[in-house]
Amino acid sequence: MSGLESVDGSETISGPESDPGSFTVVGSTAEAESATLSRLRAVEARIVAAAEAAGRDPAAIRLLPVTKTHPASALRPVIAAGYRRFGENRVQELVDKANQLRAVEGLEWVVIGHLQTNKAKAAVTAAVEIQSLESLKLAAALQRHLEAEDRTVEVLIEVNTSGESTKFGLPPVEVVSFAQALRAYDRLRPRGLMTLALPSPDPNLVMPCFEALVDLQAQLRDRDGGGWDELSMGMSGDFEFAIAAGSTCVRIGSAIFGPRPTPVQPEPPRP
Repeated sequence: MSGLESVDGSETISGPESDPGSFTVVGSTAEAESATLSRLRAVEARIVAAAEAAGRDPAAIRLLPVTKTHPASALRPVIAAGYRRFGENRVQELVDKANQLRAVEGLEWVVIGHLQTNKAKAAVTAAVEIQSLESLKLAAALQRHLEAEDRTVEVLIEVNTSGESTKFGLPPVEVVSFAQALRAYDRLRPRGLMTLALPSPDPNLVMPCFEALVDLQAQLRDRDGGGWDELSMGMSGDFEFAIAAGSTCVRIGSAIFGPRPTPVQPEPPRP
């Protein structure tokens, strides 16, 4: 048996290590898991509808659940629904959840947030995919640690298509030359591109960000004669626009797991 504390810490979710779908839940935990599963099914239905509206095969779009700041227990209903690959923004949070859920067979982890070079070793040890590659310095650090472990990792180049100074990612004009330079790092397996659009519900603002990534994909394919199949774009607030533009991977957090937990603030000292 394995056990994991619930969101409120008052109950546990337990079951055979070989069967993550058989976890027994009670009380508020059961209600939370039911709500998560309902949200997951609603997102899946929206992905299908968006794909069909765009004349695309829904099976060509990967749903990557993102559990940022949610506890490891929140993944249980999504694991039980058949998902085995999850995204995390922070490497330490990814490592912690991977350790807590190590009894669940077949789980894979994806780094989707900014990755510092001093976290490269932890990232390549715990993750099978890194969607936020944006510098040759990071590529070199990943290469070095991958050589030490004698393995490879899938990577996506992060592109700043919105032009916001607060976001990471390469400027679009640098992507083709950067992709060329990546050929020197044989432990990295470039699969495509990733971006975040402007945070807006207005398709006139959002769609150009996604279309810019599609254009870069076409340039890379023309140069290389194919490849670069993955376009990771679209999150909870804009994934239907992203699917219309050609996304093959949507990164969904709050639309599945609900609002992120608010950190508990320490009480002020008594006067």
